[in-house]
Amino acid sequence: MAQESETRDRTAAPVGYGSIFLSFAPWIVFAVVAGPSTWKYAALAALVTALVLSGQDILHGRLSILDVTGIVFFAVICVLALTLEQQQLLWLETYAQVIANGVIAVVALGSLFFQPFTVQYARRSAPPEVWDSPLFKHINRVLTAVWGGVFVVITVLGWLATRTSSGSDWLNWVLPVALLVWAVNFTRRYPETQRSRALAS
Repeated sequence: MAQESETRDRTAAPVGYGSIFLSFAPWIVFAVVAGPSTWKYAALAALVTALVLSGQDILHGRLSILDVTGIVFFAVICVLALTLEQQQLLWLETYAQVIANGVIAVVALGSLFFQPFTVQYARRSAPPEVWDSPLFKHINRVLTAVWGGVFVVITVLGWLATRTSSGSDWLNWVLPVALLVWAVNFTRRYPETQRSRALAS
């Protein structure tokens, strides 16, 4: 009986997602700084941020898919800025933020077909014996789907902002920030809610 209780507790052990917010930091930097005349500097700032924040992970060889995507994406943007002429970059000036948010959405939702991207963060604090538990897998599938869905909506809002001159602040800033705040709070609370339910049952 005691062994069964211990197994249940381990299976429902809380998982940590603190470092996931650091992985989103470069994308947030890009979103805040990027504009028609500043997207080049935004890409450079985001690349530097990604390299600095993932420095320890690079040394330990444990880069997450989100970190790799950020480094590659912003490096490519910087290369394009240096190699292409201004006329060739008009599309990037217009859709830089939309593309960035779309990339995150694709990576997040695409990871559901392989390994939910949040698993890489959860395993840093959850004991190995719970990694294959149904609860652990369920939590990470839900969290990954939530983040992917949030960035799909933000991508659509950004695209709509390029099509209208009125309400762009709401589409580019107010609604996306509200969605991100909600996703952060959900990520913090959902694992504990599921853990409590598992313990109760």
